[in-house]
Amino acid sequence: MSLALAWLLLSGGARPLIAQEAAKTNPHKLAEYAVIFCTVWDPEARPVYGVHVQLRRAGEKKARWEAYSDHRGELAFRVPPGKADYEMIADPKSLKTLTTKGLENKEPVKVHVEYDEQVDTGLHLTK
Repeated sequence: MSLALAWLLLSGGARPLIAQEAAKTNPHKLAEYAVIFCTVWDPEARPVYGVHVQLRRAGEKKARWEAYSDHRGELAFRVPPGKADYEMIADPKSLKTLTTKGLENKEPVKVHVEYDEQVDTGLHLTK
C-alpha cells in the first residue's frame, strides 16, 4: 500500500465515498406507503373500543387488511402509495357484542388515496 493511499484512508478522505455507497445499498430503507387513519364512533359520537375493521380495494370482495380499534376508537392501515379507492367496513362478527346495544355498520366507508399521504376518516356505527 502506498503512503498516499494510507494517508487518505487514515485521514478520513475516503469516508464520504463509503457513506454514499452504503446509503445506496441500505437494506433497511423503508418503502413508501400511505396511511388510512380511522376512528370508530357510536351514534352518540363516542369512540368504540375493540371493533374489528376490514379494509379492501374497491371492487374486491376479500379484505386485504384488518385491524382492531383501540381504547380511543382509533386504528390505522398502511397501504401502498398511489391513486386507489378503498372500502372499510366493521366485521359483523365482531359487532355481535355491540348489536346487543343496537349498533351496526350498514355500508362500507369509501376512502380515496392519491399519494404517500395520510387520509383521516371515521367509521360511524348506527342503531
